[in-house]
Amino acid sequence: MRELSKARELIRSLAERDLRVRYKQATLGMAWTLLNPIILLVAFTIIFEHAAHIKTGHVPYPLFAYVGLLPWTFFSEAVSMGSQSIVAEKSLLNKVQFPREVFVVAKVAVAGADLVMATAALVVLFGIETFAPRPTSYWLLVCIPIMIAFAAGVALAFSALVVYFRDMSQLVPVLLQLGLFGTPVAYSFSLIPRSLQPLYAIINPLGPVIDCLRQSVLYGVAPMPLPLVVAAFSAAAYLCGGYVLFKRMEMGFADIA
Repeated sequence: MRELSKARELIRSLAERDLRVRYKQATLGMAWTLLNPIILLVAFTIIFEHAAHIKTGHVPYPLFAYVGLLPWTFFSEAVSMGSQSIVAEKSLLNKVQFPREVFVVAKVAVAGADLVMATAALVVLFGIETFAPRPTSYWLLVCIPIMIAFAAGVALAFSALVVYFRDMSQLVPVLLQLGLFGTPVAYSFSLIPRSLQPLYAIINPLGPVIDCLRQSVLYGVAPMPLPLVVAAFSAAAYLCGGYVLFKRMEMGFADIA
């Protein structure tokens, strides 16, 4: 953490560069940040609300789905971009001495910036649905660190693996596509049997995070404590495990990437 703190200006520069390059020649510019979750929202509303009849109580389904899409989109972008970060920056690996994990952290920061911009659409959606966030929304301060730790840990692990096993570049998008349907984004976390929820939280901490956001922001109640606590410990384990794997494989990055 001390080394990363010293390299914070480099992280900021890398993140700003990525944002500029991504939107520089795009006609719609930063609006593309909103299009992906909005397109998924429309698809989920058609398929899951009207065809599968997912019940959300008094909460409008578009709000229910979009609150789940925001953390998933952040996680997906952080892992997708982070997994390619070392290979994409191979020209810088031997030029300057700095912690190599700054490349991954910068990608997570870019995904965080996209999340902030995508949240603007949520504000508009609240107005369209004439629905207000609940006073218990302060629980998002608990959810956000879990979400970031999980995304960073997985991104660190995949970024190292991709250097050594290039087939992982093709596997990561497939895993993320499967993960979208294995995560309670379009449906409720309560559909998972209560006895299996702690095990699910170990495998995928994002599930309890999404449930926490929905319960606190949309329903005005505190989230179930056990899955969220398990998710917090699991996310910390992912972060530590991803970092250890990254540092152990780091010595070969310059030669292999």
